[in-house]
Amino acid sequence: MQKASLLPSPLRLITAIAMLCLAGALGLYALFADPLKLPGSGEALIGGPFSMTNHRGEIVTEKTYLGRPMLLVFGFTFCPDVCPTELQVTTQALANLGSAGESIQPLFVSIDPERDKPDVLAAYVANFSPRLVGLTGTPEQVATMAAAYRVFYEKRPNQEDPAAYSMDHSSIIYLMDARGKFIKHFSYTTDPKLLSEGISNALAP
Repeated sequence: MQKASLLPSPLRLITAIAMLCLAGALGLYALFADPLKLPGSGEALIGGPFSMTNHRGEIVTEKTYLGRPMLLVFGFTFCPDVCPTELQVTTQALANLGSAGESIQPLFVSIDPERDKPDVLAAYVANFSPRLVGLTGTPEQVATMAAAYRVFYEKRPNQEDPAAYSMDHSSIIYLMDARGKFIKHFSYTTDPKLLSEGISNALAP
C-alpha cells in the first residue's frame, strides 16, 4: 500500500499562502486605518459636547453655536508665533469670503487654562477680529474639549522661570458645519487665499 505524502498538495499550499496574505493585509488595514473614522461609516471622530467660558465670562456649549459653521483654532495667548499666524490666516480667510463668511463663527480655544483667563483672552482676541471668540475653562473642561477634537497639548516647564512655561500642541484649523459636525481640517501653514477657497468649497451646497 502506498503511503500518503506528508507534504501538502500544490493547490493546498497556494490556498494556504493566499489565506495568510489576506489575513496579513486585513491586519495591516486594522492597524493603519484612520483612527479618526468610525468603522464602516467614514464619519470623522472629531468634535462633540463641551462646556467652556468665553472671553466675556459667559458659559457656552456646543449648542451655543448651532446653526452656524465654526472655524476652530486651538492654542494659547503666550504662543510666540504659530498661534498668531493661525489666527491671522483664519481671520483674513474669513474676510476674503466677504458676506459669505459672516455666518461662520471663528473660535480660539485655549489649551492653557492656568494663564488664559477670560480677561487675558479678551485682550488677545481683540488683536485679530471683533468676531473672534476666545474660549477657556477649567483644566478638566479644556481636556475634555481637546480630547473631543483630537488635539494634543502638553506643558513644557521652564526651569529658570516657572511662570514662563510654554505649551506644546497640535496646530490644526477645524471647520465644523452648522450642526457641529466635522467637515474638514487645514494646516496652519495654509495661506489665507487657499483657506478661504477650501472653506467655500467645503460649505458649498
